[in-house]
Amino acid sequence: MASEFEPQSLYTGVPYLEDKQDSGILVEVYPDTKVSDIKVSDPPSLSDEFPEGGLAAWATVFGAFLVQFSGYGYATAFGVYQDFYTQHYLTKETSSSISWIGSLNMFLVTSVGLLSGSLYDRGYFYHLMIVGSLLQSFCLFMLSLAKPDQYYQIFLAQGLGSGIAAGLMFVPSTAVVSHYFRRKRTLVLTFVASGSSLGATIHPIMLNNLLNGPLGFANAVRASAGLISGLLLIACLCMRTRLDPPTTPVNYIVAAKKCIRDVPFSLMIAGGFLFQTGFYYPMFFFQLDTIKHGIGATFSFYSLVVLNASNCVGRVTSGFIAALTGVPNVTIVATVSCSILNLGLIGLSNLGSAIALGVLYGYFAGLYIGAWVPLMADLTPDLSELGARMGICFCLSGFGSLIGTPISGALLTSNYTWWIPALFSGVHFASW
Repeated sequence: MASEFEPQSLYTGVPYLEDKQDSGILVEVYPDTKVSDIKVSDPPSLSDEFPEGGLAAWATVFGAFLVQFSGYGYATAFGVYQDFYTQHYLTKETSSSISWIGSLNMFLVTSVGLLSGSLYDRGYFYHLMIVGSLLQSFCLFMLSLAKPDQYYQIFLAQGLGSGIAAGLMFVPSTAVVSHYFRRKRTLVLTFVASGSSLGATIHPIMLNNLLNGPLGFANAVRASAGLISGLLLIACLCMRTRLDPPTTPVNYIVAAKKCIRDVPFSLMIAGGFLFQTGFYYPMFFFQLDTIKHGIGATFSFYSLVVLNASNCVGRVTSGFIAALTGVPNVTIVATVSCSILNLGLIGLSNLGSAIALGVLYGYFAGLYIGAWVPLMADLTPDLSELGARMGICFCLSGFGSLIGTPISGALLTSNYTWWIPALFSGVHFASW
């Protein structure tokens, strides 16, 4: 029991809300004190709650950027592997079965967030980052040992293992940024998200030159594994948490029930599922598409670079555009544009059309991805549930990435009937 001479603090205000100036009043009350003697102190400033900058904050942002570069960014560059496996390394497999490797990887990157988000809320941030980094490095080096036409070896190392590793890091590395920023959160998160698109730009250049060069598959994958390992080590050294985990960890069953009752959040999950069903078709098949249409091999090797460089620009600018138009409006415009451009892939026939479609699709897809996490944060009334809600949203919408590209690969067939998968993915965007 408190001493009778010990001051007691009562916080009588309302919680801080974004873009609001509402604040509470701290009242110091002593026993046997007259009301006229009560001392009213100034409320805590917003900068005390969220630093909005500083060395630790920006180091954490940079570390999160590197995690996205090395995890989600590397997974998004699977289009290079799709082309290489189809033509050289897994020639006995269909395009659909090869797509399952990349689609499982992408699904696990987001759906494992259901586990990693829960552990993050319980204060296991550093454990997740260290285990995820070590597992990612191990799986990529194991991938380099996979032999030609040994589908199960590649599936286990690249599809399953690497996907779990990136999934352990994806949600925590994104959510930890919210420890430092509130007012600038949307802009900072779009910068973090741009790490994956920059990775999806750099990795195809490296992989195409190494896989199709004198090094061969094994040494090429080892070189990329060494780069990823080094970047993840730097990321682990940079990122730091600032806030203590909640006293009572978020109950995922309760959080899921709240999500179901929260109509805007439920609609966002459904939209994310439809978006991801069509989103990865160009990411996986654009390079193979340009090659089969007779566009020069030089451009075809850089086709994903064009797409993902534009994607990076879209992610970075989405924060500025969202500040003017609102996050929901950005996602709607981006989705409609992606639907039209996916249907436009039916008309891909020459260098000019490939460049135009790659640049435009990459940009509008980047707008959506850059605004998606800020949209989750905006639709989460209690930030203590952010990790849980992100995990639930990523997991459920991730089923779209799991089934989307294998279905597109099956529709493509061995005859390469390109208009059918383009129509399928475009219609799913339109359904959103």
